[in-house]
Amino acid sequence: MQVNCGSLAGVMSRRRFEDMNCGIGQALEAFGDWWSLLIIRDAFFGARRFAQFQKNLDISTNILTNRLAHLVEHEILERVDAGTHGEHYEYQLTERGRDLLPVLTAMRDWSDRWVFGRGNEPLVVRDRRTGKRLPRLVLRDAEGREVGLRDLMSEPGPGSNGKR
Repeated sequence: MQVNCGSLAGVMSRRRFEDMNCGIGQALEAFGDWWSLLIIRDAFFGARRFAQFQKNLDISTNILTNRLAHLVEHEILERVDAGTHGEHYEYQLTERGRDLLPVLTAMRDWSDRWVFGRGNEPLVVRDRRTGKRLPRLVLRDAEGREVGLRDLMSEPGPGSNGKR
């Protein structure tokens, strides 16, 4: 079977979500793409310098430059002068960026279960204080009970425009 890749050009182009009145759409606009999430992951694990991100991710310099600028623009990372007179910079997670820890943790939990399978996880995360493995993230109600999809409902919030 032969596929005409030229016909997919319009379908494969990246859509912008900046005007979408949806929390998930806005989050996707801020993250950018999969490279951005991997950069954020590496920042959680201590990467700070351009060369560290490039080595860890094996990413081209132009893509990394663009993704770092995007994450700085969306206040997920902060570019900090770490050298003498602007010769060296570090990228540090902002509060907004640190708040992505549960998002990346949930993605890792999902992948451990559905891609690698329990017992084949490529990374195990433990509590630094106790050394115990962290349990998977779950949604809990105000009383601490685990809730699933059937327990949830949604309604328009104060910022709703009636669209998703």
